[in-house]
Amino acid sequence: MVTKPFYQTLINRILLPGLFLFFINISYGQVVLPACFTDNMVLQQQTKVNLWGTETPGKNFTIITSWNNKTYKVTGDAQGNWKIRVSTPVYGGPYTITFNDGKITTLKNILIGEVWVCSGQSNMEMQLTGFYGDVLNLKYELADAANYPEIRMLKIDNKTSFAPLDSVQTKGGWAICTPITVRDFSAVAYFFAKNLFIDKHIPIGIINSTWGGTVAEAWTSGSALKTMPAFAPFVKAAESGLTQEKLDARYRAEVRKWIDTINVKDPGFQQGKLLWAEPGFDDSAWQKMALPTYWELAGVPDYDGTMWFRKKVTIPAAWAGRDLKLNMGGIDDYDVSYFNGAEIGHTELFIYKRSYTIPGNLVKAGENTIAIRVFDNGGLGGINKGPLQLSLATDTTGQIDLAGQWLYHKANVLTLLPQPPAQSNSPNRPALIYNAMINPILSYTIKGVIWYQGESNADKAMQYRQLFPLLINDWRQKWNEGNFPFYFVQIANYAATDQPPAANWPALRDAQLSALTVPNTGMAVTIDVGDANRIHPQNKQETGRRLALIARAKTYGENIPYSGPIYKSQIISRDKIELKFTHIDNGLLAKGDSLKGFTVAGADKKFYPARAIIAGDKVIVNSSDVANPVAVRYAWANNPLCNLYNGANLPASPFRTDNWDNVR
Repeated sequence: MVTKPFYQTLINRILLPGLFLFFINISYGQVVLPACFTDNMVLQQQTKVNLWGTETPGKNFTIITSWNNKTYKVTGDAQGNWKIRVSTPVYGGPYTITFNDGKITTLKNILIGEVWVCSGQSNMEMQLTGFYGDVLNLKYELADAANYPEIRMLKIDNKTSFAPLDSVQTKGGWAICTPITVRDFSAVAYFFAKNLFIDKHIPIGIINSTWGGTVAEAWTSGSALKTMPAFAPFVKAAESGLTQEKLDARYRAEVRKWIDTINVKDPGFQQGKLLWAEPGFDDSAWQKMALPTYWELAGVPDYDGTMWFRKKVTIPAAWAGRDLKLNMGGIDDYDVSYFNGAEIGHTELFIYKRSYTIPGNLVKAGENTIAIRVFDNGGLGGINKGPLQLSLATDTTGQIDLAGQWLYHKANVLTLLPQPPAQSNSPNRPALIYNAMINPILSYTIKGVIWYQGESNADKAMQYRQLFPLLINDWRQKWNEGNFPFYFVQIANYAATDQPPAANWPALRDAQLSALTVPNTGMAVTIDVGDANRIHPQNKQETGRRLALIARAKTYGENIPYSGPIYKSQIISRDKIELKFTHIDNGLLAKGDSLKGFTVAGADKKFYPARAIIAGDKVIVNSSDVANPVAVRYAWANNPLCNLYNGANLPASPFRTDNWDNVR
């Protein structure tokens, strides 16, 4: 059995996984293993797990598993591929697996326990500390991680492919949880695993296959997506030979055509030139704006379309005639940038760092002019993140800070411009992430999946009602592990001020709620632990705990509450509506003086704030503005004020009793 004193000693003697690099596979002599098989891995307990790889075609070799000292004789097929299933005992370890093809190699420090896949976009990808920010109480969590070396995580590298791959890339292989390595763990998955381990004292392995900002269709197989007309054409094109190179060429042509079209329509285009980019243009009538910022926060509200920015900069004589770099941290959404009237670069990526080379023949001593045309297709817009700076292309030690006052002028509103094409190298294309990051691990025997994704599909919530169940069933079919548990997070409360206006987070949450009709699923409601100002809330501890509650109850058979109230039915009685719920464990309650977050509507489909009271295991709502109510909605906003809980202190899911998909 696993004992902590043993592991506390062992940790001090194991090299950190991040000190070495596993690429597509690991070769031991002639035996080649996939990158998901490394020292420190976790295998699923009490089942038959798959081991696979390649060997010299037709060559015989043996595999010995130390937990039962059993020897397996294996032979590669004509292509050298081999695959066997080996029995695993009840949880414990450490164990070894030895491969002998004339050269003996051993995988060490293997634990037998529970293996879960975590997947989704940035809120599942978010580490304890890193690009997306830090979790709450970071110092405590880092120190506490030393107590859980039985938690292991394998991070799959982000990659796309037009065809299903057989192998993945991973940096470092399986990582043992320590105060150092845990920094790079998925925070939600870590707290899920930590809660399971504290409850069960069983090793937990997490396969982390996540990618921020990605859509669900990218994580779904092509064979499944062909059943949905919106995605079938791309899948069929990929199957017929569409490649990234072909897409890149087509994309470059489309972008150039779009830029040329915008140039002609731009009010700065006069006498065959973009005069607003020229150094001699008279911009004295333009207004000033301090950059970096969103222009909506700097006196230009409710403006979508193109905006010009100009700034004069003094170049030292030593820089004259030398290549420079224009560095910008982020632009919302696209830009075309100019130096002394000549285009130096353009980017059609949202919040992507720009670093444009300015040819030396454009650079003169003294006054030079930078002009940037920004295109915003919705939500907030502008040159909104630093740094803003010029530097020599070959020497970044000398820099000119460009932050501060710029001149700006509106050009064309969005309705006058064609929408630019999507970038050709986006991961958000049907099946491409699935092909590279899910298909190769389908043979790894798992217990279940935890999933946190939806924000990137919020502009197509109705489509998600079909797409998300399709993904769940697709993974189960492809993994061939039966209807394994699939537990997911309902997206959190957030003001969504930097999201496109089309994004409909309440409808997306409702689509997620509807996915509970798929067998063996569970949903962690997080409508109360988000952050109005952060799309990546810091309280990942509670999100992981709520996922673990579902697993403990539904997968491991504990008799515990695991869900907040879920709407069941309504009864209309004159000017009131009575609501019934499931999961009312120990009764319904309001956190605060009175219930908040309820609205009602009549046949006119206009919703008004409602008075709501708890009556036993029911909620009764009414409004003086609606004499004959027919429908109720609860927490129906991106960042709602709502407070219905059950006695287990778990929040009610947002819901609606209507099916009016054209009503926001």
